[in-house]
Order: sequence, then C-alpha cells, then structure tokens
Amino acid sequence: MLPLDKDGVPHDEGSERASSVEDYKVTCIQFIEDICNDYLAWVDYYKLPPDEDKKRRDMIHAIVERTNEWIAKVATTIKAVDVVMNDGIQKMAENTAGYPFQIGVFVNNMSGYTIAKPGMIDINIKAVGRDGSKVKLGWHQKEKRFLISSTNPVVIEESNVMNQEFEMLDIHLNMDAKKCHPRDVISFTAIVAEIKEGQEYDRRGITTIIHIG
Repeated sequence: MLPLDKDGVPHDEGSERASSVEDYKVTCIQFIEDICNDYLAWVDYYKLPPDEDKKRRDMIHAIVERTNEWIAKVATTIKAVDVVMNDGIQKMAENTAGYPFQIGVFVNNMSGYTIAKPGMIDINIKAVGRDGSKVKLGWHQKEKRFLISSTNPVVIEESNVMNQEFEMLDIHLNMDAKKCHPRDVISFTAIVAEIKEGQEYDRRGITTIIHIG
C-alpha cells in the first residue's frame, strides 16, 4: 500500500512553504502527462508488432499513473518531487525502448516502485540473455556503474561486484541508506549488458525507486 500524506506539509519545511511544494507537484504531474506523448510517438515510429506495441504503451501509461501518485502522495519536498519525476521519465524512456531480454530489480520482493527502511538495503538484480547469450552488470557511464538520485546521500557497495558474465545473473548488492530518513526517496538505474561470443551485443537500463518508510 502507498502511504498517504498525514497533513500535506513537508516534514522539513514550514507551512508557509507547503503551498509552493503543492504548486510544484501540480506542475510536475502535468509535465509527466505531457511528456508521455513524446514517448508514445516513438512507439508509433518503431512500427512494432501489435502485442509488443500494446505492451510498451501500457507500460508508459502505467508509469504515468504510478509516478504521479508518488508525486502527489510520497514526495514531501521539491527535491523529492524532482527525484520521483525524473525516475518516471527514465522509466518511460526504458520502456519505450523495450526489454529484448529479461531483467528484474527487486527491493523487498517489489520492483519498480518499492519501500525500505533506513539503513542497509538489499538490492537483487536478475537477468537472463536470449538464445544462450550471457549477461553481466554493466556501467551507466565509464566511471559510474549506477545512476543514483536521492533526497539524502546513498552509496551502492561495489567492492564485491565481479565483472564477469553469467548464464543467469542473480546478484545481491548493498545500498547504504543510513543517512536517509522516513519520507526520503531514492531512484537508481542499473545497467545489464547482453554478451554474445565475448562481445557486448545489447544493453538495457532498469530504474527502481525506493520510498524510505
């Protein structure tokens, strides 16, 4: 269940600031609804088979609905609204491109939109390649494995991440969220690469948001 605002007032801002946060929420909700049309236009452009076309459109519409619900009910500050909004945009882009091979990221057995307590958070990343291809955890940028955006600093422990290929990827990573407090939000993107004959053949990002409860 999605937690509701108790009083609509940001926990770290005075009541005189609440109206501007609420105004910003309205602006960002409208922006998410508007920008989804750009991603739907890309789906049109791809001229996909009917089943795949419907799947991507349904996912984009679901992301709009869920992201805007989180903006309205979970985010309590302008920074939190930004994290949730950008998470939704990232998810729309990923689902516009589609997932040619299986990927899943799980926090407390939830995916996409998740909840965790402050402290150490277990992240489970799973993936399987197509037609016997191997998979491995990739890099978002050359010097940055994960894309992370959060209302308080968090770090994903990478020292035990092996840069190897797997028939089936099933790894657990630790996110240090000890500096987080209830009502914080964290969005992160993991990259999984599909490997054929030792070469990277395809790659996909998968974005997950965590509400600290």
